[in-house]
Amino acid sequence: MKPYLRLRQVCLISADLAGESARIKASLGLQECYRDPNVGKYGLENVLFPVGSSFIEIVAPTRPGTAAGRFLERHGGRYGYMVILDCDDPERRQAHAASLGVRTANLIRHGDYLGVQLHPKDTGAAMIEFNRTVGGEDPLGPYAPAGPDWQRAMRGGVLRAVEIECPDPAALASQWGKILERPVKSETITLDAGEIRFLPGAKPVFAGVVLEAAVPSTVEICGVRFRSVDA
Repeated sequence: MKPYLRLRQVCLISADLAGESARIKASLGLQECYRDPNVGKYGLENVLFPVGSSFIEIVAPTRPGTAAGRFLERHGGRYGYMVILDCDDPERRQAHAASLGVRTANLIRHGDYLGVQLHPKDTGAAMIEFNRTVGGEDPLGPYAPAGPDWQRAMRGGVLRAVEIECPDPAALASQWGKILERPVKSETITLDAGEIRFLPGAKPVFAGVVLEAAVPSTVEICGVRFRSVDA
């Protein structure tokens, strides 16, 4: 099996799951594919929308005291929560991150799925997740977080990039490049599918998503700007 590391999913947070879901459908023309019951144990509910073979996820807290709820309070309902990468070797990547002093915040195992979430205080700006679904080498194949038949909701488009803002883009890009074991060029990390771009900003945050899709100029969803490749 050829090694791979792909930008597969972005996770956003909102206190208004229904409202932001409606905004995604109306603004981006996407269709819901799944609501994952496994997130309930974390005090969350969620919904996923395919963009081609990648995904936009929104999570919302259902009880006080959740990590997602604290994120909402800290950032006032703005910015993205997690950059999710699928790969062939999440356990090896977890060990590599640990060798750099990056802690694992959460380890998720169920069925044919393994997810490794790295601590955002160690990564900076956003949580990074490495995951793998058995049989998921094919981007159109199984992807456990999106449910058993996500392909039925697939619409055109490509998740091209996430945009991370911070006071020192070169330094944070270098840090993420070491974690992801990828070179950095012009403050950009290129993956086997998608990119992570680092831009100047007042504080380290996950601020934007770039889509190859029909986006009406720039639209804000869950406090994150979404724009098309040409916008």
